Formats: sequence, structure tokens, C-alpha cells
Amino acid sequence: MSSLLIIGGTGFFGKSILDSFKRGLLDEFNINKIFVFSRNADKFKLEFPELIFSGVELINGDISIVKSLPVADLVINAASSTNMNEYNSGNAGKNNIEKSVLNYCSLAPDFHSNSKILYCSSGAVYGKQPLNLQKIDENFELRQDLSDLPVEKQNYCLGKRYAEKEIINLANLGLSTSIARCFAFSGKYLPRDQHYALGNFIGQAETGKTVIVNANGIVYRSFQDADELVISLMKILQISSINCPIYNVGSDVQISLYELAKSISSNYGVKYEFVNYNDKIIIDRYVPNIDKLKQLMNIQTIKCRH
Repeated sequence: MSSLLIIGGTGFFGKSILDSFKRGLLDEFNINKIFVFSRNADKFKLEFPELIFSGVELINGDISIVKSLPVADLVINAASSTNMNEYNSGNAGKNNIEKSVLNYCSLAPDFHSNSKILYCSSGAVYGKQPLNLQKIDENFELRQDLSDLPVEKQNYCLGKRYAEKEIINLANLGLSTSIARCFAFSGKYLPRDQHYALGNFIGQAETGKTVIVNANGIVYRSFQDADELVISLMKILQISSINCPIYNVGSDVQISLYELAKSISSNYGVKYEFVNYNDKIIIDRYVPNIDKLKQLMNIQTIKCRH
């Protein structure tokens, strides 16, 4: 049997892992203990009691300043704020990512030298996906010029790139690491009021409001189901090594935000509205090539949900 430590364990990824664990979806990985490390562990216990059960231990702490960590066989580092204010506040989000990964990497040799470690990065590291590129893969050359991105996205991109380098440095020290470049997802615990189009659309629909798309062109996204996300992360975690394998994680089935809004409004019986509607030009695409992930999971398709 194995123990799993989730750093940043009360966010969407952490909740989805706990939910999967509770329903037996992680049985194949023989996990009997999950440590949930988070700045908001006490609050989490009150707000999500259904995710606190036998085999789960909450630990309150800030990964950017903590001096010790639980020893665990498996580690998923998903420490990255999903708070909209922090995401949009200049360098704050970038600084938090960098400070957190630096502190973790200083602790890992002492506490996780014998662990398998997965760092949850982002597809944002690629920068703006070329509009004529249907799916972006792991070998895409990371561009240095990020001027075509809003400042907050530039900072997030640079923060995650920095974090990846630090995790690769851990591998160079002999620790078993891996990196998941995560894209967009759907699931029960997806925030309804942050910078996630799907979550925002569902949040509007659930309260009977009009689903609003504010874009002056076609925006393509793809959404991997939360259960598939968790299995993907666990599969990558299992092959962590000193070579630090890197995988895109997400769905390769794209949908425009216009189509997504129509689908959600239909499901909930509410109206939809397109502001600055223009269906003639593509202005943004964020869709991964996941052939490498499919090969690892030995499947043909990754389940997605709109």
C-alpha cells in the first residue's frame, strides 16, 4: 500500500483526487493514505466535509514558507492559486508560484528523496498557441516573446516555466519527478466564479442567469473530465524518474465557447448572449495534443465533457 501527499490539496485538483479516492477509482494504485497539505485546510474541512473520511489527513500550512513536509510514497504538487484576484494582480501570482516551488525543491531532498513526485504545470507554458495549430504538443518550442499575451497570462506562463526548471533540477539531483502540463477540465468541483469559462457558464446557468460569451471572435477550448484528469495524473506519477517525463494533460476534442454556451444554456433551460459576436475569425485556441498521454494510458480517446 502507498501514501499520497497532495500539496495545494484543497483546490480543484485536490478535491477531484479525494472524490475519486472516495469512490474507489484509485484502487488500482493501492493508496491507503492521503495527506492534504494546504493553506486553507481548516476552512476546507468545514466547507467540504464529504471529502474528509478515513485515510485522509488534513495539514494546514503554506508551501512557500513551511520547514517540513510529511514523508510519502507519492507526491502531487498542485500548489498554484486559482484565486482570480491573485491571478490578475501583476507579479503576485508569478511570485507565489516561484516562491512555492523553490521552497518545495529545498525540502524535497530531505523528505521525498525516495518518493515519486509529479508537478502540475500548465499548457500556459507554451505561450499563445498559433491559431493555425490545431493541437499543441510537448515538443513545441517555447517562445520567448510573450507580448501577444495579456500581462497576467505572461506572468503565469513565466512562473510555470520557472517551476518546471526547478522540478527538472530535482531530477538532476537524482529524485524521481514528472511534469503534467494541464489544460482545461470539467467536473463537480470546478470553481464557478474564477477565470474558467466552463465554470463561469455553469455558475451563471445554475443561478438562472443568462450565459454570456464576451469575445470578438472564435475561442476554442477542450475539457477533460475530472475523473480522467485524476487517472491521467496518477499514471504519469507512476513513471516519475530522473528523466522527468513531461506530458500534456487534457482533452483534444475542441469546442468553441459559442457552442459551449449554447449547450449549457440548453441543458439548464436559460438564455445565452454573445457580446461582440464574430464567427468569422479565430482569435484564440488552447487545445493539447495528447497522443503521448493516450499511449501511456493505452487508450484511444480521453473522456471529455462539455
